[in-house]
Amino acid sequence: MEIRIQAIHFDVSEQLQSFIQKKVAKLEKFHDDIKAVEVVLKVVKPETAVNKDAGIKVIIPSGDLYANKVCDSFEQSVAEVLEALEKQLLKHKEKLRTK
Repeated sequence: MEIRIQAIHFDVSEQLQSFIQKKVAKLEKFHDDIKAVEVVLKVVKPETAVNKDAGIKVIIPSGDLYANKVCDSFEQSVAEVLEALEKQLLKHKEKLRTK
């Protein structure tokens, strides 16, 4: 599984990159054929407390799954997005089983 991290208008710290890679790697438990994961991080304007936007796209053979969250920190945003994607992957797997 390939993990691409893109930060818009800022540089991602090594600590944040390793956090994202560790968390994203756990998605493989929910679907064994994930081709790539694209993570897009950006700071939403205007400057408010809740302005860290994380969008994650999971590319699988039968289509793409996407989730997006805005929170206080990138870590929290990424964690919430991954929770949503885990649910989507489980739902997708159920659909494939019932066909």
